[in-house]
Amino acid sequence: MGKFEGKVAVVTGGTSGIGLAAAQQFAKEGAHVFITGRRQTELDAAVKLIGENVTDVQGDISKLEDLDNLFDTVKRTKGHLDILFANAGLGSLLPLGEITEAHYYKTFDVNVKGTIFTVQKALPLFPNNKGSIILTGSTAGTSGMPAFSIYGASKAALRQLIRSWILDLKGTEIRVNVLSPGTIVTPAYDELFGTNLESFLEQAKNEIPLGRVGKAEEIANAVLYLASDESSYVNGVEMFVDGGVAQI
Repeated sequence: MGKFEGKVAVVTGGTSGIGLAAAQQFAKEGAHVFITGRRQTELDAAVKLIGENVTDVQGDISKLEDLDNLFDTVKRTKGHLDILFANAGLGSLLPLGEITEAHYYKTFDVNVKGTIFTVQKALPLFPNNKGSIILTGSTAGTSGMPAFSIYGASKAALRQLIRSWILDLKGTEIRVNVLSPGTIVTPAYDELFGTNLESFLEQAKNEIPLGRVGKAEEIANAVLYLASDESSYVNGVEMFVDGGVAQI
């Protein structure tokens, strides 16, 4: 019997990278996983990789009607929710002096607004006010990187949000934590850095105390820890899974 047998999990942004790795592990451990993504072709591919215990729901977390559809589907299909991994997010590079209003809104609408309403709309589905909510942060939320200020600010906002949310949820057994990855090789990096990816990764290796970049599966392991009863007294923290780079 798996660690999450009989549990229901939602993973937003579950079609690739960290989200897909976490969804695969949740399903392997017995949970029924709902994954979201904006493109149906990518959802179809992810469902095949996960194999069983999975339901896909197409949608964009920055659109409240899509979130309503997601949680209506969860309620109609399973009746409740035990684990929410609010992982969907995006980022792009623009230095100060070139930042546009469109760039700002695109980043904050998904990373901040989308995450806020993902969590808020999920709350009524947690049975007996018990469950685990994990947000995907980033080391960019605590350290600087050229041309990445808007993304970093959006991730820093998540850290501040949960400081108040754990007080709003005081008296319940719903835990909320932020998991902040460092440099993790995912398909998003190809889009972000393009032909400069190899040089970026080489520079990152030199800065990381462990001397290597991470894997999506390593982040997923930490997600499962925060979702499980093993972390039953862990609440309101930012957990860095970054090879130590945020600590120096």
